[in-house]
Amino acid sequence: MRWHMTMRHYWVQTIPGRWHRRLLKNASSPRDRQEVVRANSRRLAAVVSIAATAVSCGLVFNLIVAAASTDPLADLKAGAVALDAKRYAAAVATLSPLVKRLPKLADYAAWLLASAQFESADYSAVPKTLEGVWKQAPPSPLAARAFLLAGRAYLQNGAAKDAVDILRKNYAVLAQPQGDLAMASAFAGAGDPVSAAIYNQRVYYGYPNSAEAAQADAESIRLRAQLGDNYPPAMPNAMLGRALKLLASGHAARARQELESIVPQLGGTERDVARVRIGVADYESKETLRAEKYLASIEGLSPEADAERLSYLVLCARRLKNHEEVHATLERIARLYPNSNWRLQALVSDANDHLIRNEMDLYEPLYRACYESFPGDPQAATCHWKVAWGHYLRRRADAGDLLRAHLRLFPGSEDAAAAMYFLGRLAEASHDASAARSWYEEIVREYPNYYYTILARDRLTQVAKAQPSAGVNEFLHGLNFPPRARMVNFTPNANSKARMERARMLAGAGLEDWAEVELRFAAQNEDQPALMAMELASLTTRTGADQALRYIKRYAPGYLFLPMETAPLDFWRLAFPMPYRESLERYAHQNGLDPFLLAALIRQESEFNPKAVSVANARGLTQILPSTGRELSRRLNVKSYSTAQLFQPAVNLQLGSFYLKTLGDGLGGRWEVALAAYNAGLSRAHAWLTWGEFREPAEFIETVPFSQTRTYIQTVLRNADLYRRVYGSAPGSRAVTTPPN
Repeated sequence: MRWHMTMRHYWVQTIPGRWHRRLLKNASSPRDRQEVVRANSRRLAAVVSIAATAVSCGLVFNLIVAAASTDPLADLKAGAVALDAKRYAAAVATLSPLVKRLPKLADYAAWLLASAQFESADYSAVPKTLEGVWKQAPPSPLAARAFLLAGRAYLQNGAAKDAVDILRKNYAVLAQPQGDLAMASAFAGAGDPVSAAIYNQRVYYGYPNSAEAAQADAESIRLRAQLGDNYPPAMPNAMLGRALKLLASGHAARARQELESIVPQLGGTERDVARVRIGVADYESKETLRAEKYLASIEGLSPEADAERLSYLVLCARRLKNHEEVHATLERIARLYPNSNWRLQALVSDANDHLIRNEMDLYEPLYRACYESFPGDPQAATCHWKVAWGHYLRRRADAGDLLRAHLRLFPGSEDAAAAMYFLGRLAEASHDASAARSWYEEIVREYPNYYYTILARDRLTQVAKAQPSAGVNEFLHGLNFPPRARMVNFTPNANSKARMERARMLAGAGLEDWAEVELRFAAQNEDQPALMAMELASLTTRTGADQALRYIKRYAPGYLFLPMETAPLDFWRLAFPMPYRESLERYAHQNGLDPFLLAALIRQESEFNPKAVSVANARGLTQILPSTGRELSRRLNVKSYSTAQLFQPAVNLQLGSFYLKTLGDGLGGRWEVALAAYNAGLSRAHAWLTWGEFREPAEFIETVPFSQTRTYIQTVLRNADLYRRVYGSAPGSRAVTTPPN
């Protein structure tokens, strides 16, 4: 018995103590040490339980095995901590047994172990260790990066040809530009400097804004000196492509410099494009006079390049407020290049300019030319809608014909629901309740979670007794609406179950970043992205509702076409979160606001990220500008206020809710106008109110000329409705919309 007690003390105290000291030694921060302590506590509890049973039964051998095999997840975490702390020998020692002990996560154990081996200069061991990644089922999300690591290991070990082979064989899955840079290094090591130069050029010309581009450039300089006349010249289209990528990414000055340098090396169409884009770079740099003078001087261009030149001359003339020159140049493009896409861009640009000034007589012919000359272009639907809406708002007799034509010509238009709604309103005005019912029912069926669905549901209560119109239904059945997923399977299949189990094991080990890697890979590459989005969102709610919401938007992009009853309630609560609910409801009620409207606004403004900062420097949940915050804090007598407090949810909610209330009260409770003012400014909202005799809020919203603001208003009002449906009615809520008469 005494022997048993001695062994119990040894296995319970001594061996876990050694593990504990070893893991603490590898921990690089207080947080890591806390993880080790927690993991060891779990291990110790397990050993105590096993020891008690084993000692009472005399099963010393089983006790030894049990003590040696407890909590491999804690060891995985400890190995990752050691690797991050650059304690590579400790990482190798901790991780080596785990490839076998953690079969469901063997690829993660292998990847971490191979990384530690590489950093320990044990290059020969790396490729063999990485076999655990490539053999994993389901396929490991680490496979592509493992090929890169294996290539680096072969190269360091003097086996450059093996590096070339493994990278070339798996080239299609390599992340870029890292893959091309690795190929360049492998070819250089294998004694093929020409191929190395070609792959370096791919990086330099194809990814000009990447960190790898600078590395590739430096290596190209070395190879050019080495090869002399044998150095492969860059292809003209690659040089032009680099400059155009710089221009498209906002680096106009750099782009102009490179374009000027390569023009003498180009010929034909490529040379013409480069010459024109020099002027484009000036335009993008706000050097409008220089751009206009330069573009006007270019001659002898190919038709497409000349069409682009003329389209930018239109933009220059408009920026310089030379409207006669704008129209003269538009006519010239129409005469010379009637079917060029550059003509379409110039037409849309000028039409939009007249739209924001409410000049229908000027913008209508331009929009008509857009959809009549370019009916297959994605912009044609918007152009047609602008004409149709202008006629509806002005109560023209042909408005109904134009709305039906919009549905017939562009059934996939973003404005199709609006067209059906206003056809329903025209039918009601003509006392045709049957037609109205058919239009409204189609909106509810086709667009279950849209702004116009809210209005259609309300209007259906007014026409519910009428029978649906056979004529309207026949028309609707003839439309070719885009196919949309109405059902999503949220029951995991075998592959998804494996992914979710692996992710939960990783998260349970404190490796949340790796858990996200697992789920993102599944969402991007496998057949249940919405389910993976939900799992990702659930995993990240601890770190922020904003990240959870972004996962839903990214990996379940069609979620608004799902009827609410077809998805779990948890899915909708992740898509429409309400963190800080207590403060949100308190300040909403304090200001007489609908809390769901306030939540909807925050979802659109910041996605509930309390640290959000916009390009305009608006901050926090409700996106308050520092100047606005100071003014509001004075009005509310907020003690010891500072701009930094805009990042505090309670303070931001206090100021934002008061600001929204102030706008709403000042605009007579017209929340659609208040939201327009919140997004685009009060002066613009007041100006837009003068643009028509609006019979209902939807008419004002459709008339807002800024597409971003119009979408913003509709989205916030739609979100408020969805919040109400997800979370239920809140007592004392103020109505979000005013029902039309």
